Amino acid sequence: MLYDSAHDAGDPHCFVRLAGFLPHAETWLKLEAQNPAGSIKIKAARAMVTAAEEAGRIGPGTRLIESTSGNLGIALASICAARGYPITLVTDPNANYRSVQQMRALGADVVIVDQRDANDGFLGSRIAHISLKLAADPALVWLNQYANPANVAAHREGTAVEITEGFGVPDWLFVGVGTSGTLMGCLEHFARIEAPTVITGVDAVGSVTFGGPAARRLIPGLGSSRVPEIFRRGEHGRYRRMLVPEPDAIVACRRTAATHGLLVGGSTGTVLAAVRASAHRIPAGSRVLAVSPDHGHAYLDTVYDDTWVAAHYGPDFLNDIGGRPAPPARTPVTAESESSK
Repeated sequence: MLYDSAHDAGDPHCFVRLAGFLPHAETWLKLEAQNPAGSIKIKAARAMVTAAEEAGRIGPGTRLIESTSGNLGIALASICAARGYPITLVTDPNANYRSVQQMRALGADVVIVDQRDANDGFLGSRIAHISLKLAADPALVWLNQYANPANVAAHREGTAVEITEGFGVPDWLFVGVGTSGTLMGCLEHFARIEAPTVITGVDAVGSVTFGGPAARRLIPGLGSSRVPEIFRRGEHGRYRRMLVPEPDAIVACRRTAATHGLLVGGSTGTVLAAVRASAHRIPAGSRVLAVSPDHGHAYLDTVYDDTWVAAHYGPDFLNDIGGRPAPPARTPVTAESESSK
């Protein structure tokens, strides 16, 4: 394939069957990390920047600013580098080190906010920092992935259409929830075509989006310590909601790597854990599709690192999931991660 831009590169119709994942139903992954940014966030990033251009919000002297826990920041840094826009990315101490390295390597200015918000996360503090910067500098433009309709449109006209065109209409669809852009976009498209698909939104225990209590989380990716504006609570009757404990996501990541040869990210592991937990509800012969938003490279120092897992969940948990006995800790592991993707 020939592409005019690196950000157009990738296979939008990459579906991989996970043989034997469910004994009674076909399980497939839609791989969304097959692009230069390495995650599904390239779609929202491209859509939001393009929408800002078309609205005349970007001009000489403009600097973009955005809050990110990792993947959106990498995608925005990549696109802004290619289009010549300076960008400031506001993250927190729990962003994966490799992700922060990538953002900076792509030319972004990265600010790390270390004050927790009222829900013991960092998202509220990141947004507060952006609000202060916007008040002080009129040249700043906040894309605001949490409230930007272009985020939803990117998945309504992109991800969801790719599914029905490239895979067909699945019987069951599992989608991770961070900003909720992917879920909202899929709901709109599947309602538009009147598909009978059972859609499941998957979030992490400790996220408040579905109305549950806030709690600290360790794995960047899904979840939020504040409800995104684009998330519509009134849509609840149109899909199932599941909250997945983080240990289950770790198990799913590692088993997928060991059994299927796929190094998936923490968000993908969370979605796959939800698929497995729903096995008793899925009728025999169903075609099940899970959207895989991320790759596992950014999680090599956490989810796939025995020392990190043992430090946070104990050596017994590590032994239960087939890990190697943990060596002595290299450094104390105390950081806990709040995700806002």
